[in-house]
Amino acid sequence: MRVSLRRWVPGLLAGALVLAVSSPALAQDKDPANGTWKLNVAKSKFSPGPAPKDMTATIESAGPGRHVEVTGTTGDGAALKWGYSGNFDRKDIRVTGTNPDADVVMLRRLSPTTVRSTYKKDGKQTLVNGVSVSADGKTLTVAQSGVNAKGQTVKNTLVFDRQ
Repeated sequence: MRVSLRRWVPGLLAGALVLAVSSPALAQDKDPANGTWKLNVAKSKFSPGPAPKDMTATIESAGPGRHVEVTGTTGDGAALKWGYSGNFDRKDIRVTGTNPDADVVMLRRLSPTTVRSTYKKDGKQTLVNGVSVSADGKTLTVAQSGVNAKGQTVKNTLVFDRQ
């Protein structure tokens, strides 16, 4: 029995094309930070305080980057709602909503489970977040440092539980 390559090549090329196009999408879906995360206030540390009353972060893949939405209530009872969509290319991304410490953020992926986000307000760097997901994928930790928009030195550790 003789096999004709002409018959198989178009199918192999089509399969290779589908695999090449879908691989980036599959890789993005495996981002361990994707999902909904609720702040565990008891495990978190805030300096200066007060701690937020509640906070939820939703992270989704968006092209070669991510889309983040944060909602909640600040320690003084004000509504918290802000977010952004951008890539891990170290370029400024506009922050939407009400974030008193940032109008832009820059993202950099350090490892498959760790991202550094650098925030700026009016062109001046304010906070730097080291965002990491635990090995079991159940906890997201944000190590936050810098100077907030009020001029206060910030050293926070926010611990989020996957929902």
